Parts: sequence; structure tokens; C-alpha cells
Amino acid sequence: MSTPHNLANPGDIAKVVLMPGDPLRAEYIANKYLTDVRKVNSVRNMFAFTGKYQGKEVTVMGSGMGMPSIGIYSYELFKFYGVEAIIRIGSAGSYTTDCDLFDVVLADSAYSESTFAKVFCGEEGDVMKPSKELNDVIINTAEKLGKKIHLGCIHSSDVFYHTNNEYTKKVEEHKCLCVEMESFALFANAKFLGKKAACILTISDSLVNHTETTAEQRQNSFNEMMELALNSALNI
Repeated sequence: MSTPHNLANPGDIAKVVLMPGDPLRAEYIANKYLTDVRKVNSVRNMFAFTGKYQGKEVTVMGSGMGMPSIGIYSYELFKFYGVEAIIRIGSAGSYTTDCDLFDVVLADSAYSESTFAKVFCGEEGDVMKPSKELNDVIINTAEKLGKKIHLGCIHSSDVFYHTNNEYTKKVEEHKCLCVEMESFALFANAKFLGKKAACILTISDSLVNHTETTAEQRQNSFNEMMELALNSALNI
């Protein structure tokens, strides 16, 4: 069945989905890495592509920005399309000098000030966790590929432009490595629906050193993260 946000037919979506925020990044991944590619959704230009990576069927679909957006798309993929695992692949701003531009971070938890989980399923906590099983696959895959990753808590923020620094107290309390805007909602959906979710991030800018990548680099040059996610998908 299709939804108001996804025109894919039953069987068009693979059991494993890679989910960048930017639909153009989804298109880049599909064109660069997948064979037998077909576009299965274009509603609101939130592109989804299904193809094969080393013989395994994989879907790559954009999520948009923020928790409301990924909350809709990931819920529908899990609930209506039979998706078993979603790996978010996104960009993040570093909170520490240990994470430099283009470093790869794997979230072992996501702190947020968001009320998404409370409103969605009555979950009161401010920390949501990914699937340990899925994280273990990603960690093992990174070791086999010789790829360095940082493992730790991330901050899933509802706000991009802050006008005060009150939020930094909780960020420091949870020892967050970096900030993004989606994973808390993705993890909440997966937990409630009994599915698997993980988040791999590439540092696109530093809030410590005040350095940043260009939009073109963010779209096209996060290959290490993409390859880690794709090779992890082979073992899911």
C-alpha cells in the first residue's frame, strides 16, 4: 500500500533502508553504489531508490530535516512497508576536539529535549537508544574495513539556531559528542514498533573549532560513512 508521503508499492522497499536527511544524497548513493536501481518514491521530492549492493537489495531514502519529518517517513517504512532495519546516515556538528571534520560517529544513545517520544508513545525519558544488535554489526563491519569510528551519545536537537546556551548544560551532562536533529525520533519509532535502528554520522562542522564543510562536500563526499552503512547492510 502507498501512503500520503510514499507512493512505493508493496515489495518496492527493501527490508534494510539507509536514510540520509538529504534526498539528493540518497540519489548520489543510489547512483554511485547500487545496481539495478529504480526510483520508488518522489512525493515532495523525498526520493527513494531501491537497488542491489553486492547482490543484496537495499533501499536508500531521504528523511528530510528534523524529528517530525523522519518520524513520519521511518514510521511508515516500519509500519506499512515491512522494513526491519533503518540506518540513518547524516551530518553532525562536533561538540569536541576529538571529533574532526569528516570523522565518523556511531550513536550508542541519543539525548534530546524533544517531546517526540512522550507524545508519540508515552515515553518519558530524554534518552533513546539504537538497536544493540544493529550497532554490533556496524562496529564489527568497521573493524573489518579498518575504518575508525567514534562511539558515544549524540544530541538530537529540536532547534538549529539557539539564542541562549542553556542547552549546553544537558549536552555536557550526557557527554554528547555531536549534534544532529533526527535520531531520537528514529530510535523511538524503532523501539515502539519492535524494529532495528542505528545512526552513523559524519562530522560536517565543528562547534569548537568553528570549521565547516561545504554543501557540495556534505552531499557528495561522505563516502566513508556510506560505505560503512552499505557493508553493514550485507550482514543484517
